[in-house]
Amino acid sequence: MPRVIFTPNIQRHVACPETNAAGRTVREVLENVFAENPRARSYVLDDQAGLRRHMSIFLDGELIRDRAGLSDEVGETSTVYVFQALSGG
Repeated sequence: MPRVIFTPNIQRHVACPETNAAGRTVREVLENVFAENPRARSYVLDDQAGLRRHMSIFLDGELIRDRAGLSDEVGETSTVYVFQALSGG
């Protein structure tokens, strides 16, 4: 089952412990995570269910291609890593 990891800087705002979640796409995996943690959904996804501008998701070490539909395919042993983009100087 795919592993989902949220970076510590996200967890400062909403509890998102590392978990395993079923799914064949990034969207399916995240929907299963958010079913158990609905507060995390609004932090990661925008009002149209796309990835928020300040968020990034890596799938097995590669940046996902589909930020709107989250349709990138996930393997049974994949790791989905959710980052909050940081900026500043």
